[in-house]
Amino acid sequence: MAASENSPPDEQLVEATLDGDEQAFAELARRHKGRVFAVASRFAANHAELDDIAQEVFVQAFFKLRQYRRDSPFEHWLMRITTFKCYDFLRKRLRTSGSISVEAMLETGHEPIAPEQPAPHPALEKLYAALAKLSAKERLIITLLELEQRSIREIAGLTGWSEANVKVRAFRARAALRQILERNP
Repeated sequence: MAASENSPPDEQLVEATLDGDEQAFAELARRHKGRVFAVASRFAANHAELDDIAQEVFVQAFFKLRQYRRDSPFEHWLMRITTFKCYDFLRKRLRTSGSISVEAMLETGHEPIAPEQPAPHPALEKLYAALAKLSAKERLIITLLELEQRSIREIAGLTGWSEANVKVRAFRARAALRQILERNP
């Protein structure tokens, strides 16, 4: 969410926060929480997990604020933290549970890849079951590229991977997803 005419720009709020004004950071969090929650909702299985991810994002942003270089908008920096926290969360969940349930994915309100033509529920279930079998990196790339409809350049910026690396990972993730779907018709 952009600053309104009467509110200070993000960069001014960052400076105020660094000068000790915690209310300035509260305003930054209020301003950007919708975007953080939107991205994190693609990875969380319920509201409690969503709150945990968002809290981790804002805590890390607060404590790492001095590392914000101001060569890009604050929102881009915050979305990069969000992406890493979601990836960490996904890896942790996959490591502890071994998989992600289809029910949990459907509960989060994931939309089909082509939202203008919703797939029938069994097809969605099959897709999410296949997504749950992907590795954390594969699921991250498919989620950002297909579900979030982000560009290769955006994903590179969010993950720190080169654009070529994103393309290779996307190719491999799609191939893995296709293979899973073909094995389980």
